[in-house]
Amino acid sequence: MGTGSSKEATDGGGSEGNKDRTEDDDQAADGGQLYVSLKMENRKLTGDLVPHVYGSLPLVGSWDPSKALNMERESVSMWELSFVVPPNHETLDFKFLLKPKHSDAHCFVEEGPSRLLIGGALGEDARLALFRLDSGEILEYQVFAKADRVSPFDLAASWRAYQENFRPSAARWIPDVSINPAPQTGGENGSSAGLELDLEHYVVPAPSTSANSGLVYAANMTENPRSLISGSGGTSYSNKGMEVVVPDSSKAFQSSRMVESKSVGTFSPLQKQDSQRGLFVDRGVGSPRLVKSSSSNIFSTGLNLETTTKNSMPAAAGAVAAAAVADQMLGLKEDRHLAIVLVGLPARGKTFTAAKLTRYLRWLGHDTKHFNVGKYRRLKHGANQCADFFRADNPEGMEARNEVAALAFEDMLSWMQEGGQVGIFDATNSSKRRRNMLMKLAEGKCKIIFLETICNDVSIIERNIRLKIQQSPDYAEEPDFEAGLQDFKTRLANYEKDYEPVGEGSYIKMIDMVSGHGGQIQVNNISGYLPGRIVFFLVNTHLTPRPILLTRHGESQDNVRGRIGGDTAISERGELYSKKLANFVGKRLKSDRAASIWTSTLQRTILTATPIVGFPKIQWRALDEINAGVCDGMTYEEIKKNMPEEYESRKKDKLRYRYPRGESYLDVIQRLEPVIIELERQRAPVVVISHQAVLRALYAYFADRPLKEVPHIEMPLHTIIEIQMGVTGVQEKRYKLMD
Repeated sequence: MGTGSSKEATDGGGSEGNKDRTEDDDQAADGGQLYVSLKMENRKLTGDLVPHVYGSLPLVGSWDPSKALNMERESVSMWELSFVVPPNHETLDFKFLLKPKHSDAHCFVEEGPSRLLIGGALGEDARLALFRLDSGEILEYQVFAKADRVSPFDLAASWRAYQENFRPSAARWIPDVSINPAPQTGGENGSSAGLELDLEHYVVPAPSTSANSGLVYAANMTENPRSLISGSGGTSYSNKGMEVVVPDSSKAFQSSRMVESKSVGTFSPLQKQDSQRGLFVDRGVGSPRLVKSSSSNIFSTGLNLETTTKNSMPAAAGAVAAAAVADQMLGLKEDRHLAIVLVGLPARGKTFTAAKLTRYLRWLGHDTKHFNVGKYRRLKHGANQCADFFRADNPEGMEARNEVAALAFEDMLSWMQEGGQVGIFDATNSSKRRRNMLMKLAEGKCKIIFLETICNDVSIIERNIRLKIQQSPDYAEEPDFEAGLQDFKTRLANYEKDYEPVGEGSYIKMIDMVSGHGGQIQVNNISGYLPGRIVFFLVNTHLTPRPILLTRHGESQDNVRGRIGGDTAISERGELYSKKLANFVGKRLKSDRAASIWTSTLQRTILTATPIVGFPKIQWRALDEINAGVCDGMTYEEIKKNMPEEYESRKKDKLRYRYPRGESYLDVIQRLEPVIIELERQRAPVVVISHQAVLRALYAYFADRPLKEVPHIEMPLHTIIEIQMGVTGVQEKRYKLMD
């Protein structure tokens, strides 16, 4: 039930003849005008009947129903009318009525006496508004009234802002979550908007830097060993665009460092410029400025940061940046670097989990690398090791495996000393002896968290084993699949004999989590922002195969005009794309009615999704386009002409540049983290209809693209990017529905 405004406002109302007015009420009336909002709510569909208000001065000035003021739809069930009441007319006499949307011929006036609005409050309890229709049916509306005093200056300023920014919206009445229960028929599926029966007709090549287009063994995408050098007489091994020579195992090895590109995901808060130190200060508008300060040396000493090594700060904004600064200032030295050490039997999803976690942390801005001990083993001892090599009672095999594990861990520590933040150490690490060795190596250098993956589902284990035989380099030269399968099962049995579950130190146990059907996660001695985010991410990941479709909205009116931001409707070409998209989704997902459609809250995405029927539609504010701040609605030429400094700042660093009173790409990534978590958690297909900057950031996550590339990723209109999630990793396919 709606209520009036505060007691002071209610007592201060009344007609001009009211004798009970106080001095404070007179000052309130002189200092501002009443801004009144009337609302009516009916959760039942009322067809074309639109609520109206009519009554005395100054609201309407006539009891003629033809002059009644129509209320605006605020949501699917709520209607609203706002108006300003001058001080000398703070008592209003009015009624509600219902009128057909397209006709003034007949209306329905509410039952009962007229309503009194006194000083912004209803003069009685806000009774239901009852309307008796010709059929005898009675419609009930709940009535709400709210009033605020607004100064004439604020009122004028608000009106100017409203007039300058008003854009008619064709989508505001659509609720945040909706579903069209039945397919539509008719012209919407006409030939102009129709699609070929074979969707493959629309497939276009993905960029060369896209997500994996084929099956790729996850361990092959990990870091190249730095401790192992090329030698004569070895065999070549190619990975990640570089060739490494596998030396002859009979020859001694010399330690050296391979040339490696620097990470693009970190920056130091204390940079040298003109031999002076300064702080990056984010002014909240535009790009960060390097401010030189005489006190910066004191600040640097307080942080106790070594100037000889790169500082492990994430390329991030918001909570991630705040947590990193806090860890630098308050945390232990070794806590500035984190090692996630995988533990588990073979074929339990360790490498898959490590790859997903690496991709997530990189996307958030943490400099993260994935070190796979199996890759080191293959490079040093060859890929064709039989199951006996992995027996616990084989001293030569144990020594060789511990040696490559130590080499990989030392490489990870060396990388951390250069500024790396999170290392993912991927191996079985199934015995306490091995884990104790790693903890001793890490003392005073990094914090270790063990991540144990346990799977008791026989069908999942069998599937993983078969994938291992098909994809692992260990069996690349084994022509007999069954022989390879038997060898791997023997290797697995050798590991099971010596397996000791984690019970020491800080650890996370994932028990039967990979299926996505429940499971259990156990944590011990886990604290801090980053470990907490890791646990939250792992809780929501699974291996269930499902597609995620990413697409921009149909062409908008601002796209045609070359203006950024805004909230305009879609153009004629955009409407055509929305119909083609509806046909595509209907064909692609017809067998999976559990799919859902996600849009932003901006009308160009909502309108693009409108023709899609039969699936739930969910609006996310997090999917709104990057906030261009004061540049919203401008063209880039206008920004260049009127704000040349901002234009140049953006051109120099599009990733970190923040529009005045707006956002940067790093800000967008931070607000998209809940979207990523939910996409990982979903087990059914999802169609994401959003905007260029937002989709660049989402795509960068799935394709594992460096942060510096995010603002430059190609994201064309009227194109669908299908990301296939599953046990084999991430694959991509693109469909172009319109030129």
